[in-house]
Amino acid sequence: MRVSKRLSAGFHRKGPDYRFDDQVDFDDIRDTFGFRTMVVGNWVNKQERLLAANLIYDALADLAQILTLPPTAIGLRGKLNFAFGHGGQKGVQAHYNAHSQTLALAKNAGGGALAHEWFHAFDHHICQHLFSGRKSMQFCSALWLEQSPDLSHPLNQRLNEFYHQVFLDNSGKNPNEFVKQSIAFDKQVKQLYMSMPEELAARCFEKCISVHPNIKNSFLVSGLSKSGLIYPDEQHTMNCFEALLKYFNQLGSLLHQD
Repeated sequence: MRVSKRLSAGFHRKGPDYRFDDQVDFDDIRDTFGFRTMVVGNWVNKQERLLAANLIYDALADLAQILTLPPTAIGLRGKLNFAFGHGGQKGVQAHYNAHSQTLALAKNAGGGALAHEWFHAFDHHICQHLFSGRKSMQFCSALWLEQSPDLSHPLNQRLNEFYHQVFLDNSGKNPNEFVKQSIAFDKQVKQLYMSMPEELAARCFEKCISVHPNIKNSFLVSGLSKSGLIYPDEQHTMNCFEALLKYFNQLGSLLHQD
């Protein structure tokens, strides 16, 4: 039975032991992290399913731990679908489909992109809470630059501060260097990708996850320095991470009370 070289090569992680060497399956992932559905492609063989299930379970558990969320919150109130080796886009290692609310990882290349794509899902999901008139396919990060968010709830105020840190300089009036560098890059190569608000926010999020001092998981996030993409510098990352944790810590406290 042939096994994907990417899966069998192994991924490094540093963090708590959640499984105690137990084997999990994709049903465990669905139930533990609160996904609506879990789909695995037919071309993923049995051994690959076993390897991938453990990798994905640990990565999502690490993400929940970093964000201090109950594990079931990762599924975004049961609205997020998960697909592995099924329904992705050709040549793309991972993808979030806003229409179907599906996070899809490619079998051979999805590892390392999970944090980035999960934030796309979160950014899409949370939009309804900050912008009452949002359309179904819109992302919070993009609308944040166009409209004033509803700040009547303390959680919204915390999340607003994260987006502020992602996009604006210390004055709060101008784009920061991260944004300006990304815009300049897109102009140079005549594309619109690096400076898209949802991509800026997702790259900022994955950079924050990557610098956590106690939890490291290369299936969750990796390859930033070799990607050729623009990421925020160290100080910018720490400012964003501080704002991010203030939001998720407060959210986690509320969810743990439910």
